[in-house]
Amino acid sequence: MGKPTGFMEYERVEVEYRPVGERIKDYSDFTVPTDIETITRQSARCMDCGVSFCHAGVTIDGNSIGCPLGNLIPEINDLVYNGDVEGAYDRMSRTHPFPEFTSRVCPALCEGSCTLGEHEQPVAVKSIERYVTDYMLGNGLMRPRVPRIRTGRRVAVVGSGPSGLACADMLNHLGNDVTVFERADRPGGLLTYGIPNMKLEKSIVEDRIAIMAEENVRFELNAEVGLDMPVIRLMSEFDAIVLCCGARNERRLSASGAELEGVYTAMQFLTASTRRMLGNASHSEAQADAGGKNVVVVGGGDTGTDCVGTSIRQGASSVVQLEIMPPPPGLRAPDNPWPLWPKTLRTDYGQKEAEELFGADPRRYLTTVREVKGDKGRVSSVVAVSVEWVSSGGRVAPKPIPGTESELPADIVITAMGFTGPERALIDQLQLEVDGRGNVAANGGDYKSSIPTVFAAGDMRRGPSLVVWAIEEGRSAAIACDRYLNREKNTKIAGLI
Repeated sequence: MGKPTGFMEYERVEVEYRPVGERIKDYSDFTVPTDIETITRQSARCMDCGVSFCHAGVTIDGNSIGCPLGNLIPEINDLVYNGDVEGAYDRMSRTHPFPEFTSRVCPALCEGSCTLGEHEQPVAVKSIERYVTDYMLGNGLMRPRVPRIRTGRRVAVVGSGPSGLACADMLNHLGNDVTVFERADRPGGLLTYGIPNMKLEKSIVEDRIAIMAEENVRFELNAEVGLDMPVIRLMSEFDAIVLCCGARNERRLSASGAELEGVYTAMQFLTASTRRMLGNASHSEAQADAGGKNVVVVGGGDTGTDCVGTSIRQGASSVVQLEIMPPPPGLRAPDNPWPLWPKTLRTDYGQKEAEELFGADPRRYLTTVREVKGDKGRVSSVVAVSVEWVSSGGRVAPKPIPGTESELPADIVITAMGFTGPERALIDQLQLEVDGRGNVAANGGDYKSSIPTVFAAGDMRRGPSLVVWAIEEGRSAAIACDRYLNREKNTKIAGLI
């Protein structure tokens, strides 16, 4: 490495955020740019550890170890330390098409498996990746790479979220003619409408889409395959189809009163907020506004945090976040050792903003909703109840504790309770086989569905997961699809696989 003793000389520096009182007034990026001196020292902390787990990209019993994309992190850090930022980006691009996305929204699985992190604070890989991509964007160095080879094969990619974009990008660079079908009015899927702007600026997504378009990827918007766009057209006009539609079925609140006006799913709420910011919201979306209202967010995780942060920026009078699970431990539990991703307590940006604004962490653990009360058809309060997790029939499930009910004022209820799987309309039209969880049945080797020319990737195949896993799925499915279509062509194009 560039500085073998760097990990002994420099301490980790965390991302700096704009002051809460400033950042909650807008939807601009909530972080403060990091300077090159700091990033150089942070990259110097990367050890010559021999066996690097940071880019292992494997799972053990459902636990992630390292970057799913296999990013060459030690090499990238060494290049940054030695001042070759463009070289570092080139090295990133060999395994990762969109580091500008993950450097903003990924939880940094790589850092959880960093060798230094076994006994000290891990290398700030995410901050280094962010600096590199910001440098490239800021200096106009993130340019199109138009493929020189064309196979004559046509592939339709359905869905333009992270897996769809990654799939289209790889298929295109392997020489295939690619058309991406997106049912929304803008490409990007979750990246555009599911992640708020302060976390991932829409201009970043738009810039990447523009680059892909210059590289000859075509986008058809307002085109819902199976509804606006007949499946038969895709089957007849394209040599293959890759389904990257995500897992958009949100888990719904089952408590009485969940049908009242003012109860939204997380995606309904976040999409409406982004569409208002972009100036293209419908009348109903304009009503999904937390301004001057008491907000109850049901569910934790990144999506719950985004709902808290968005509500605060809209001017909520109060925000309470109910989490049915117990709080994670402050340190790794014995059954969660390094190099597994650490399942420890974190206080994210939304909770910190609520704490400063309202005087307390908004999270209430081991709590769920028993009833949603209303007045004239609109939500007015939520009856919450504490739960305990008990074993029953070989399963552990939450059980309400009698006498622990409390009523919370609520003008808006947002359910951020996760996703149950992909929507079924297109799956049923194609009569595709599904697995036990309702995902498209396609193995991780060839990504083929029960129809040989139809492939599946991302959350639609794997189940709800992270953006970085969706990108990995999209790339891998693209390689499998290309090999199926172009058996006679060597797909190992330099720098791509």
